[in-house]
Amino acid sequence: MSYFFSTPVDIDIVLEDADERSMVDVKLDKNRREKAPLYMDGESVKGAVTIRPKDGKRLEHTGIKVQFIGTIEMFFDRGNHYEFLSLVQELAAPGELQHPQTFDFNFKNVEKQYESYNGINVKLRYFVRVTVSRRMADVIREKDIWVYSYRIPPEMNSSIKMDVGIEDCLHIEFEYSKSKYHLKDVIVGRIYFLLVRLKIKHMELSIIRRETTGAAPNQYNESETLVRFEIMDGSPSRGETIPIRLFLGGFDLTPTFRDVNKKFSTRYYLSLVLIDEDARRYFKQSEIILYRQAPDAVAGPNMIMAAAPENPKLMGPPPVQA
Repeated sequence: MSYFFSTPVDIDIVLEDADERSMVDVKLDKNRREKAPLYMDGESVKGAVTIRPKDGKRLEHTGIKVQFIGTIEMFFDRGNHYEFLSLVQELAAPGELQHPQTFDFNFKNVEKQYESYNGINVKLRYFVRVTVSRRMADVIREKDIWVYSYRIPPEMNSSIKMDVGIEDCLHIEFEYSKSKYHLKDVIVGRIYFLLVRLKIKHMELSIIRRETTGAAPNQYNESETLVRFEIMDGSPSRGETIPIRLFLGGFDLTPTFRDVNKKFSTRYYLSLVLIDEDARRYFKQSEIILYRQAPDAVAGPNMIMAAAPENPKLMGPPPVQA
């Protein structure tokens, strides 16, 4: 039975300098990961395609082509892939193949305007696709690459200062030293207790990723807590100050994405949560901007600024009871 579903050719796609490139460890799902070669905006994507007819049989085809494609795939709309980039090169005119044949390809100085992303409900991917067209079913092979978009540090980076309070019960001030962080940065801040009449059991700081996909009325929002960091255990005293120091380098973070191709956004929030002895939770959220800082080796005059507002909107509901 497998004979009817087997393909008449093997197709190998080899990217030039693949062994010398950095590899990105990409999470596919909870239990699967794969490595993809890393590319930058403006880099050429070149390599070779080898096509081998199986068992020495002659292969008739109506043309062979290679494409470089950038797509956004919505997991709730699997039938539709939104292509924002599509380049094509013809490798062979209609004819026959009886022996292995190798074809070179070169997509020069390709603009890759978005960073690759693999989220909860959406995936942005770049890949090379080879198609051997036939009168029957086409034979298609794909090979993914991964793209990073580097940014230089923003010139303006204001601190975040906020109050959290419940009238006559609790009043605290918290401050983070800045509002924009690169992915290997350190969040430094402090929490100052002005009034404490609640019996606080402990306090924690969380990083929350909020992914928004689609457009109204078919818009989906998903939030996930990436890390939960306990910063205090026990009830504080009035006038007490709690320092905050959270290293971002050990977490699976991406840059902040805003309205990518009008299809999705990914934002990050710091969530400060206080829990009292009755298990009631009081919290406040603050949006932070994350960006991928350029290593010295790739930084240069063509590097663009991070698209980040100077004063990100501070978000979060008022204190609530669990």
